[in-house]
Amino acid sequence: MSLALSFICVLVISVVGYFFGRLRIAATDGSVRRHSRAVYHGLNTALTAFVPATALFLAYMMVRQVALKSDGFTLPEGMDVGVPWVVLALSLAGAILALARISPEYRARNAAERWILVLLIFSASIAIFTTVGIVMSMLLETGNFFSQYSWKEFFFGVTWAPDFRGDSELGILPLLWGTLYISLIALVVAVPIGLFAAIYLSEYAGPKIRAVAKPLIEVLAGIPTIVYGLFALITVGPMLRDYFAQPMGLGESGSSVMTAGLVMGVMLIPFVSSLSDDIINAVPQAMRDGSLGLGATKSETIKQVVVPAALPGIVGAILLAASRAIGETMIVVLGAGAAAAQFKSGVGAVVNPFEAMTTITVKIVSQLTGDTDFAAPETLVAFALGLTLFVFTLGLNVLALYVVRKYREQYE
Repeated sequence: MSLALSFICVLVISVVGYFFGRLRIAATDGSVRRHSRAVYHGLNTALTAFVPATALFLAYMMVRQVALKSDGFTLPEGMDVGVPWVVLALSLAGAILALARISPEYRARNAAERWILVLLIFSASIAIFTTVGIVMSMLLETGNFFSQYSWKEFFFGVTWAPDFRGDSELGILPLLWGTLYISLIALVVAVPIGLFAAIYLSEYAGPKIRAVAKPLIEVLAGIPTIVYGLFALITVGPMLRDYFAQPMGLGESGSSVMTAGLVMGVMLIPFVSSLSDDIINAVPQAMRDGSLGLGATKSETIKQVVVPAALPGIVGAILLAASRAIGETMIVVLGAGAAAAQFKSGVGAVVNPFEAMTTITVKIVSQLTGDTDFAAPETLVAFALGLTLFVFTLGLNVLALYVVRKYREQYE
């Protein structure tokens, strides 16, 4: 029996157990007062058959996956054949045990609620388990990379030149600089425009204007990033080249940091504006009325009362936009190119916003696509890049959380 078939059988047993549980309590003496309704007896039977068997199934799947990925850890022979039968037997045993306990005095509602609590705890833990799994997979492959390539050259190298023939320079600094540079330009565009749009919509716009303007702004969030990339490649890039880069002698290419940053900033506007608008609207009206009653103007009320009160949420919106900018790929590929920053060309070439640069996410994709050897450092470097990006965004989250908590303590 296969694992998939055993899980299907568990589902069937759970459904059948639900109906048998209801029928069994209905067949008991009706003159005796029942503690729980029939639906709870059926639900308890179904969950007793489903939850333990599913937990064993998922645990074995995870162990099996680790065994497939690891060279030094193997499963005992015949385990793939025996575990599905164990899962099926555990489900049947749970259903039979639950049916045997059914009686008018049995507290089926309490038992069913305990099983539901287990499911809720498991659901709440999925995000944690997923994060731990991502980090562990990144750590394992990153460890393999650093066993073949010097960590000093990776973190402090100023040249990115992968070569699958074995003579590679895999310094992260050019990619990190491109990521931060493009993200900074995007935030410079998105944060003021998005925040001002949110203030206007929440404090100044009438109901009719708000009903039209807010959906139009949110439409930007639904446009695929590949469309933004084509817009950057066909429209924004040539325009910046013809009207700014060439006349000023700063570049001859339409692919540049400025192109990707501007288009990405437009894409991020709804992330900032929509979240900030909802947060500003959540500020109690009594705070506005109190400020106006003390003689403050509407603009002073917004600047000194509303925005400070909503600042923790606004910081969260900006953080979300920053994380979105750091992880963007398609706009960078089409708008800024795939060439890493060349530190050896001089400071002017590195700082020039009309030069082509690329980001960490673009290189992660390029290193893992095509006919590549997944044991070579030129491929494993993608995992080191991903882990570095994860740590960097985690640091941003921790910093934002610190700022928000410090402000809240002052405000309250």
